[in-house]
Amino acid sequence: MHSSLALSVGLPAALCIIMLGLGLSLKLEDFARVLSRPWQVIIGLCCQVFVLPAICFCLVYFSHLPPAISVGMMLLAASPGGTSAALYTHLARGDVAVSITLTAVGTLVAMVSLPIIVNLSLLVFYGEGGAVRLQIHQVAQIFAIAIIPAVIGALISRRYPALAKRLDRPVKLLATLFLGMVVLFALISQWNLLAVWAPAIGLFVLAYNLISVTVGYFVPKLLRIARPQAVALSMSIGIHNAALVIALAMSEYMLNNPEMAIPPAAYGLIAYIVGGMFVWLLNRQYIA
Repeated sequence: MHSSLALSVGLPAALCIIMLGLGLSLKLEDFARVLSRPWQVIIGLCCQVFVLPAICFCLVYFSHLPPAISVGMMLLAASPGGTSAALYTHLARGDVAVSITLTAVGTLVAMVSLPIIVNLSLLVFYGEGGAVRLQIHQVAQIFAIAIIPAVIGALISRRYPALAKRLDRPVKLLATLFLGMVVLFALISQWNLLAVWAPAIGLFVLAYNLISVTVGYFVPKLLRIARPQAVALSMSIGIHNAALVIALAMSEYMLNNPEMAIPPAAYGLIAYIVGGMFVWLLNRQYIA
């Protein structure tokens, strides 16, 4: 199997399966309950779309990282919440419906915000002549692999709830295994790049992850959002959809730059560890 085939086909396919699994767990009743009080989702979106990309930009702009790594960090900052956020929310006794809603709405919003942030980042870090523009057809590809499968899953859940319940666990297991295999292949094929840059950016990725989780939890708390909802927002904001931006960075039909995929690849590992520690602290009542 050629590297380009595995990355350009395998990663989007894995993402499609992940988003299908997300759709299978969606219920209109949960959306109705959450959207009847949209303030908490609006707070989460503001943190996700405006606050954290601005913080990330300051981190990378003044650190003098290579342009591709800087853009990769901004790709990560612009990405919506990951599908694993709902699991972490459940483990931390948060409001799972809020987590799923923010992930779904954030993914829709990212169809607009992500191309804007990426194009601005390319312009800043590569300059006018070096920027590789994210075109309309590339945005359509992101929509096709991230939104349509989730909608299909939601429709299955609505019309055939028993089937959706039976499919939910196998689809999520398949998505996890498939994504793990493809990302592992990607890391092996780009090991030289990873070995050079991963130690250098590890501190930035860890710092950004800690900032994301902290902002996602304490900003809602300061605005008097209840603890279960604050937990959900923190997980959805702190655990980004690394698979989406890895696919965007490495696919030959999109940005086609393996270096840009290094920050989200490192983040994918670090975020799960930090998220697990945060769940432990919450359950131990060490965080108010």
